[in-house]
Amino acid sequence: MNARLPPSQQHRSRRLRVFGVLLLLGAAAIAAQGIRQRLANEHALIKATNEAAIPTVALAHVEPDTKPVELVLPGDIEAWYLAPIYARVNGYLKMWYTDIGARVKAGDLLGEIDAPDLDQQYQQAKADLAKAQADEKLADITAQRWKRLVATTAVSQQATDVNVQDQAAKHAATKAAEAKVGYLAALESFKRLIAPFDGVVTARRTDVGDLISVGSGSTKRVLFEVADIHEMRVYVRVPQPYVAQTKVGLKAELHLPQYPGRTFPAVLATTAESINPTSRTLLVELHAPNPTGELQPGTYAEVHFLLPPVPNAYRVPVSALLFQKHGLQVATLDPTNHVVLKSVRVGLDMGATVQIVAGLNPNDRVIDSPPDSISDGDLVHVQNQQGEKFPVAQRNHPQFFEANK
Repeated sequence: MNARLPPSQQHRSRRLRVFGVLLLLGAAAIAAQGIRQRLANEHALIKATNEAAIPTVALAHVEPDTKPVELVLPGDIEAWYLAPIYARVNGYLKMWYTDIGARVKAGDLLGEIDAPDLDQQYQQAKADLAKAQADEKLADITAQRWKRLVATTAVSQQATDVNVQDQAAKHAATKAAEAKVGYLAALESFKRLIAPFDGVVTARRTDVGDLISVGSGSTKRVLFEVADIHEMRVYVRVPQPYVAQTKVGLKAELHLPQYPGRTFPAVLATTAESINPTSRTLLVELHAPNPTGELQPGTYAEVHFLLPPVPNAYRVPVSALLFQKHGLQVATLDPTNHVVLKSVRVGLDMGATVQIVAGLNPNDRVIDSPPDSISDGDLVHVQNQQGEKFPVAQRNHPQFFEANK
């Protein structure tokens, strides 16, 4: 059939066939290119989606805890010595000679008790002693005489023994009378109420003419109180977590409400060496010099301790802590940014930060505010110092796909 076509038409037919083939080839190439681009975009999307699923975390600021920690606790200031003065004899207060605030020396007279009943007993005891001494002297003379007579057989041995034993009895009676006089003389001395040591009178609870009774137990009545305030004792209860750092010799400062802006030095002198099972605290005693007398017994004080730093301790934000089934932990990163959970032990709580005393190493990178679902071995992205994510986390952006066409 083609042989019957003119040559010009045959040439036109061949060109149409070539054009059709080229058109088909072009369409196939375009389709193949579209498929390749779609596959590439799909692969990039899958990769970006997988990387976007990796959480991005920030690192916590961790620093060695080398600074002393200030610990503030309530304290009670007491006198070096405090002596309540009680009555040892019954009577009436004859006179008091020192009032509250008076500075006294050891042996100074504070007051005097009038005890007429005791005075009469004392006089009677002295008279009884004189009679016993006279009887003893007569018994001595009689016994000596009978000893001489028994040698001449003028008297019997039995009568002589009776007089000798009477001499011993009279001697014992004299000793008893002397003891009673000494006892009453001691009571007589208790009519004088004296200061037991140098100090200040902090209380006077009696007045002239008051009935004074010795009493016993809860009925005892304090007449005067004398305090030695040349140095003060300060008692503080230290919570158990701080006991290891409160050693004898630790210095402290006292802050008193009545002296704002001022401090008074004190030194830890001794401890009770026993934890109170109810409060879980250790009672410690500090000594504070008081040359000016400004520290007063019974005063409340804030005691400021500067505790030495704990070796190999670190401070981390509270937000870095994890409370999981294995206890208190922090999430750290290994060199490949995989999570490593570490159990830690907390020391002091400073509010926004806590002290880690065990479980961390100097080069650990600690995650701040880790998610509760974080686990060992998880891969994470880390923010840079400017707070921006690393480029690998930016591949979600649409421009990423345009750049990779």
